[in-house]
Amino acid sequence: MTIRVLLADDQALLRSAFRVLVDSESDMEVVGEASDGAEAVRLAGEHVPDVVLMDIRMPGTDGLAATRLISADPALAQVRVVILTTFEVDDYVVQALRAGASGFLGKGSEPEELLNAIRVAAGGEALLSPTATKGLIARFLARGDDDRLDPAGAERLGALTGREREVLVQVAGGHSNDEIAERLAVSPLTVKTHVNRAMAKLGARDRAQLVVIAYESGLVRPRME
Repeated sequence: MTIRVLLADDQALLRSAFRVLVDSESDMEVVGEASDGAEAVRLAGEHVPDVVLMDIRMPGTDGLAATRLISADPALAQVRVVILTTFEVDDYVVQALRAGASGFLGKGSEPEELLNAIRVAAGGEALLSPTATKGLIARFLARGDDDRLDPAGAERLGALTGREREVLVQVAGGHSNDEIAERLAVSPLTVKTHVNRAMAKLGARDRAQLVVIAYESGLVRPRME
């Protein structure tokens, strides 16, 4: 299957570079380019891509608002948004994860990292660079400490079984299903089942949002390295 990619960035030079990179891969194709968030939303509805590479800072409708609109559209439920950012610690990135983005990637990443991120997102894993994403959220939440805890999120955790909570803690630690299976002495399939059930109960779109919920509910406490 060919992975259909939509590019959203206000810099034409960057879009051109991304297009050349993506179109050079036999399993990918660029289906559209947007120079702002409003156009990204329109083209997402028109082409229904597998992955949107979304710049966070664009004129008019920015990447955050566009991500929220795409994620809220039931017709685009299978579209994965990957945020492109120049800043690794950025309030907007965390807001984008809350809004439904599947993860983030620095604009300074190597070409192979970008291509791998697209494949991972298209495959449904959603959480890109687990350790980096976890670290970003941890550092951001640590700034506000208890002020950033979400009582409603903590209440929702009551719907989880003990094992689902254990798995959620491991997900927030940036561990893959295979790593969690080894740590908890269960099969990767069992871990996947627990992750899917936790997402359904907590209303999370993907693993990235599970990480945010784990920190904001207080289940996992941020630790500064």
